[in-house]
Amino acid sequence: MQVFIKTFDELNIHQLYQILRLRSEVFVVEQDCVYQDVDNKDQKALHIMGMKDGQVVAYTRVFKPGDYFDNVSIGRVVVSQEQRQYGLGKQIMLASLAAIDQRFPDKPIEISAQSYLLKFYTDLGFSAFGEEYLEDGIPHRRMLKK
Repeated sequence: MQVFIKTFDELNIHQLYQILRLRSEVFVVEQDCVYQDVDNKDQKALHIMGMKDGQVVAYTRVFKPGDYFDNVSIGRVVVSQEQRQYGLGKQIMLASLAAIDQRFPDKPIEISAQSYLLKFYTDLGFSAFGEEYLEDGIPHRRMLKK
């Protein structure tokens, strides 16, 4: 997998389409969750794309402090269903953490994690805090990496 990091304005229409399609495939269709994925926040985000054979197969978006949470944040972590057995989730998260370390060194990182993925994020150095809550009908926990 090759990783590309782009601002919203650097994305071409094909990349943007693939990102939105992947997010819709997983978050709306696969997880059977009706919610507004196109949320007017992509324009502020740094887009981390994992690509294979010209297709976006893994993705995250990163926000600077204050654009989503008070801290730097990572969201919309997604890997296409047919690519999950290859460890791409960990790879895209490590690329996201490296991008954050380069752009926002020594800043804490906050995420809103689906509860079933707590171990995945704990293994990457995040710690859960606060109570579990529903976000778009799915149990989540806030997590922080210092």
